[in-house]
Amino acid sequence: MDYEHMHSVSVAGVIIDDQGRALLIQRRDNGHWEAPGGILERDEDIESGLIREVWEETGLEVEPVALTGVYKNMPRGIVALVFRCRAVAGALTETDESRAFRWVTTDEVRVLASEAFSIRVLDAMDSAHVPAIRQHDGKHLLNGARSTVDMSS
Repeated sequence: MDYEHMHSVSVAGVIIDDQGRALLIQRRDNGHWEAPGGILERDEDIESGLIREVWEETGLEVEPVALTGVYKNMPRGIVALVFRCRAVAGALTETDESRAFRWVTTDEVRVLASEAFSIRVLDAMDSAHVPAIRQHDGKHLLNGARSTVDMSS
């Protein structure tokens, strides 16, 4: 198998509350603040994987509202699909993967999360935009300009 040319696909759910804030989790493994999510398993569909990953990291059951962006970590070959979500059941619960939670504003996202992860949350918080397509190096955006695709044409 040619592992050099393989990619993995991850999903993340940006849960928005009724005040327009987004939920961030603080990861146990590295202390970073990010939207909940993770790598899809080979045998699961995108929506099921999204719901599973968010539940495993937060204790919340979510409903995806919209795909808000596609992001690629160039060095690691990870393509991330990010969705705006709403919580429909459950309660925030610390897990083996998350040690803290914060409902944040756009300004707080920029302070807490690295550029490559804050942009995902910011894109999801902007309900008016079409899905973004961006590349990053694991920390910073590459070709920093916003790239979006208009699917209507």
